[in-house]
Amino acid sequence: MELRHLRYFQVVAQELNVTRAAERLHMAQPPLSRQIRQLEDEVGVALFDRVGRGLRLTEAGRFLLEQTTQMTQRLEETIESTRRIGRQDKRWFGIGFVPSVLYGVLPELIRELRGAEQQVEVGLAEMITVEQVEALKSGRIDLGFGRIAINDPAIRQEVVMAEPLVAAVPASEPAPAQATLTPQGLATRPFILYPARPRPSYADHLLSLFRAQGLQLRVAQEANELQTALGLVAAGVGITLVPASIQRLHRDDVRYCPIDAPGFVSPVIMSYRVGDSSPFLAQAVAWVMRQGQ
Repeated sequence: MELRHLRYFQVVAQELNVTRAAERLHMAQPPLSRQIRQLEDEVGVALFDRVGRGLRLTEAGRFLLEQTTQMTQRLEETIESTRRIGRQDKRWFGIGFVPSVLYGVLPELIRELRGAEQQVEVGLAEMITVEQVEALKSGRIDLGFGRIAINDPAIRQEVVMAEPLVAAVPASEPAPAQATLTPQGLATRPFILYPARPRPSYADHLLSLFRAQGLQLRVAQEANELQTALGLVAAGVGITLVPASIQRLHRDDVRYCPIDAPGFVSPVIMSYRVGDSSPFLAQAVAWVMRQGQ
């Protein structure tokens, strides 16, 4: 499948008439019809129902149109940004992040960077810390925000802050008698561990905290996403531990309880390439470290 197939499909889906679609595409009708048949053959399902002289999208066709429209719009934006960067109208600055930092310093940093330098295109990519390290080394991003330390001579890491952990429990269960929960009590409960993969990750940090207390978690379910883990908590499958800033989500079906244990924290760790002399990176790093003081 090629991008032109999707472009042809989208125009035909908008017009629901091959003749009009061919006119828009500045091509003859027979080759356009062949391209659409080739796309249907490759996908393996009918995308259009033929109704008289017109067309009607099938359920599969409607789904493909919705999904590919989003994809091609994003591609067009990426190509336009690439042109601007190639013309040196703008410079690209990529930031990788784990989802939980979206409730802390990251949104303010993004606003700061976008407001400070109009000639820089700030791009965002959700990825765990291990993926951030590889993306930094390959040049796909310039700055990363994660929650685990990585020993790599090509990467410099700075601990921005140590964020307390809280236990996420179902809002439907009675409030605990004690104001705070203990690791011993938490270890007796079914636990939702996230992210399940790839590893090492925040999940390994949590496991190490309990091991340091001589405890082993009863993992009832693994999840890949923070929101999935909280949804499973709300459903009563188990509990989980999240950084305190996640409480800003204000979910009605989940309650957050403090934990009475020294060291039950999750660091926010900033990563960037050793030897990167970019003034814009230096500006970003300095701003983040001021916020963490």
